Amino acid sequence: MKVMCFALAAAASVLLGSTQARCEELIVYGAGSLRAAMTAIITDFSKQSGVSIRTNFGPSGLMREKIEGGDNVDVFTSADMGHPTKLQKDGRAGNVIMFTRNRLCAFATPDAGLTTSNFATRLADPAVRLGTSTPAADPSGDYTWEMFRLIDKVQPGAFAVLDAKAKKVVGGSAEANPSDPDPIGSAFKRGDINVMIAYCSGTAERRRVLPDVQVIQVPAAIAVGPEYGLAILNPAKLAAARLVFAILSPEGQATLARFGFDPVALPKGAPAR
Repeated sequence: MKVMCFALAAAASVLLGSTQARCEELIVYGAGSLRAAMTAIITDFSKQSGVSIRTNFGPSGLMREKIEGGDNVDVFTSADMGHPTKLQKDGRAGNVIMFTRNRLCAFATPDAGLTTSNFATRLADPAVRLGTSTPAADPSGDYTWEMFRLIDKVQPGAFAVLDAKAKKVVGGSAEANPSDPDPIGSAFKRGDINVMIAYCSGTAERRRVLPDVQVIQVPAAIAVGPEYGLAILNPAKLAAARLVFAILSPEGQATLARFGFDPVALPKGAPAR
């Protein structure tokens, strides 16, 4: 089998200019919010390149810890720049690139009474049962706590209230259930929360589970991030760089846009795929 693989690689070198074109397998770890978009990009890339790719998605901080713990990973796509940059500083990764952006939204049931105009004051209201991701483990939580601090600047004392009341339903906290495929939906259905701060790219999924959910974008004055970064962990694999080019290509960026992300390298006027 190894002889055959080397023979195929040699042939691919002639046909495609790559000595590793079709015999490599890549392992890609990514943020949970990227699961659908990256799966679509990877599927297209695999069809075109013949490269086999295995994936694992979850909270970016926990995925980074798996890499630090010894998991063999070729490309890491994170919901922030901090986790891939830490791997780079520790000598575990080569290049780090920002490849897309997202936004924070509040997903609210009608009884929460949340609007753009009352956003900050209503979040702190005792009647609002607030759900979030877990800071440090999940960048969504980090962005949310940064938002809490901005709210505190215009509404002194709000940070302490929001920090104390937020129920961390995602991201490895004691409150999160890692075996639940949709902990946010479950928390809504149990009545544990009636507002969830999460990425706007998840709007379609939230509406699929909760058709009546209201989607309120975080007001500009307290909006933060999110900026998504990727790292190549195994630069010896040419296919890893080729996958990164596919993510940054107009086609890859259009796919990210189709799944609700804000692309950073999409030509003006290009349609989402």
